[in-house]
Amino acid sequence: MDRAFIDAIPKAELHLHIEGTIEPDHAFRMADRNGVELPWAGARELAEAYAFDDLQSFLDVYYAVTAVLQTRDDFTEIAESYFARAARQGVRHAEIFFDPQSHTSRGVDIAVAIEGLWAAVSASSERHGLTSSLILCFLRDRGAAEASTILESAVPFLDLLSGVGLDSAEVGHPPAEFEGVFARAAELGLRRVAHAGEEGPPEYVWQALDALGAERIDHGVRSLEDPRLLERLVREQVPLTVCPFSNVRLKVVSDLVEHPIERMLHAGLLVSINSDDPAYFGGYVGDNFAGLAQEAGLDAGALRVLAENSFHSSFLDEDTRARHLAAVRDHFESNGHHE
Repeated sequence: MDRAFIDAIPKAELHLHIEGTIEPDHAFRMADRNGVELPWAGARELAEAYAFDDLQSFLDVYYAVTAVLQTRDDFTEIAESYFARAARQGVRHAEIFFDPQSHTSRGVDIAVAIEGLWAAVSASSERHGLTSSLILCFLRDRGAAEASTILESAVPFLDLLSGVGLDSAEVGHPPAEFEGVFARAAELGLRRVAHAGEEGPPEYVWQALDALGAERIDHGVRSLEDPRLLERLVREQVPLTVCPFSNVRLKVVSDLVEHPIERMLHAGLLVSINSDDPAYFGGYVGDNFAGLAQEAGLDAGALRVLAENSFHSSFLDEDTRARHLAAVRDHFESNGHHE
């Protein structure tokens, strides 16, 4: 399949950590500007550190790099850079995660992060031809009490946020610990998503659904291990935001050929393709689509379903969703790929 055709597929990206879009050379430019000393000699050495053994080894590098973010303009800059790349790979709507605790823990006020990101989000349609929104994520390894504090500190910015999420080191940090925080988020009118079933067991997916009221599961690939859970996810059409390159780089699966995305589609799961932390995992969302087509053999029909699923899984209103779905249909049919 032609790469230009794949990049032109209209897509929504629903699992994207904005701090995970800082490319090595960009990180060092920002570090020099802000007087931040990174623990690598240069961009090449930083890129070489991307040989991860697991989720935690990635997080160690990820959090070190976030130190370059110091000002509102820094946050605006990384979001602008992501939107430009995403638009070139067909993204028409993005619901982006950010981790305020990784910034407040080093003295950067939450307002700096939110207002800086919002400057890019609010201009994304005019500048890049895509819509976007912000999802505030809690770092699960820092506990529910700190998450609650962060949520309350974000209340003055509720009109700039669409939802909350749960991310960071999964094993040993079950979603149920954050039940009260997510209940408060629901009271505030925020949508709820959660990372579960990546390195953690299927039980974490159950907890995300039942204890947190999660409307989307981020990753969820281990759900296939639990037939009862699989049946529920199919019956309720719970969206799963799957990140193939991430799964390979963090050794959740050995390679794209072994990735379960095709099995998930055949099972009737509402799965979409996303890039997670593209600067670290080897590519953006169009790259993930192309990799699955080239290495895992996904055909145009599967790519169409995945693109449609991304809009079905979004928090867009029905009319806007319908327009995007029509654009997906038109793209495939105008290129000779009919249902």
